[in-house]
Amino acid sequence: DLNLLISGDQVLPKISPNVSVWPTAPEADPLGGFLRSLGMFDHLPEDVLVLPSHGFPFRGLAGRCADLAAHHVERLAVTLAACRVPADVKTVADALFPRKLDQHQMMFALGEALAHLNRLVEQRDVERWPDKGLWRFKAL
Repeated sequence: DLNLLISGDQVLPKISPNVSVWPTAPEADPLGGFLRSLGMFDHLPEDVLVLPSHGFPFRGLAGRCADLAAHHVERLAVTLAACRVPADVKTVADALFPRKLDQHQMMFALGEALAHLNRLVEQRDVERWPDKGLWRFKAL
């Protein structure tokens, strides 16, 4: 009725929210869920005022959702390319985040890398197998 959406961290105006796999559910597909959830906003009017948890309120929700989806499609392509040869999660995180990261940033980078890997496993673009206590991933 107020033409407002309190988006929290789901839709942010400038950055992508952290979409990570956590130790409690190592085979989860949070990226698949996130991408599907963006479609839940399709019915909202284009002039809805979005109130994010970070950044300034904005309008243009459909365009922002499309930008977020495109961002993750691009990151999935980088992930897939990193798996042309067998790779572990750290190798993929380094491909996705090539700059030097501190310990806190690396924790998020590893979670996001695994989210992208698990999405590709779900899509059957990548295979996963255990190897000496680590998961290895390879593009199919």
